[in-house]
Amino acid sequence: MTTKPATKITVSAEIAAPVNQVWTAYNSPKHIVKWNCASPDWHSPSAKNELEPGGSFSYRMEAKDGSMGFDFEGVFQKVQPNELLSYVMGDGREAEVEFIDQGGSTRVNVTFDAEQTNSEEMQRDGWQSILDNFKKYVEGFQHDSMHFEIEIDAPVSKVFELMLADESYRDWTTAFNPGSYYKGDWTKGSKILFLGPGDDGKEGGMVAKIADRVNDKYISIEHYGLYADGQEITSGPEVEAFAGATENYSFVDQGDRTLLKVDMESAGEYKEMFEKMWPKALKRLKEICEH
Repeated sequence: MTTKPATKITVSAEIAAPVNQVWTAYNSPKHIVKWNCASPDWHSPSAKNELEPGGSFSYRMEAKDGSMGFDFEGVFQKVQPNELLSYVMGDGREAEVEFIDQGGSTRVNVTFDAEQTNSEEMQRDGWQSILDNFKKYVEGFQHDSMHFEIEIDAPVSKVFELMLADESYRDWTTAFNPGSYYKGDWTKGSKILFLGPGDDGKEGGMVAKIADRVNDKYISIEHYGLYADGQEITSGPEVEAFAGATENYSFVDQGDRTLLKVDMESAGEYKEMFEKMWPKALKRLKEICEH
């Protein structure tokens, strides 16, 4: 006796945003709770995941009137930043999410095993509605985001190493603030402080964590606080404006060359300043790597 293979359903959306930002918004719990619903009368009050092969996830989905709810749970199988995500749901069904970089936009294809209770049409409509909501959410914050990229005549491994190494980091980040440095390390999950002298000569900067890291491929930094007067400030009005904002680096292997992409999800009042500084910083990094 053979088991009939599950019917696979695919839904798609083209999103007017760089793949770096689309990937982060799709997988960061901070973002998931803002788009993971199929209709306005539902919401996703909590989300948690371990974004790595074998890692689990649990996204709570509830009707806003409290009449019903459930946990969408599963285990990740493949995690390839900016490219592919696959997982097995709690009931054993499989799903795959493909991220296709189209330059200024990203196509997202979600393919999943159909379940037997509801019609295929209902399932397709439900998953498509969630994906459409995701598209609307990501495109909604593009006015405040930034994207930079540069081609470097050096292999990915060298660019990755020199972008993060202490001595070279201090050099290329001079474009932002002479005397810039970091305290901590770049291990996934680690806290890291980005510091430098202020106009008053006192040390200040940002408190962040390494949200994700794949060697020679991807780094995601999540900012969640300020550093001033020797103190880490992680709450209050001045922090709420940017808390959870990400800064993502993608390293695209082009043989002996590297295409480095940088995406800042939110810059707020500092957007104009960063638009001037990032090109200078990347130019200096290119010089260091090609030396």
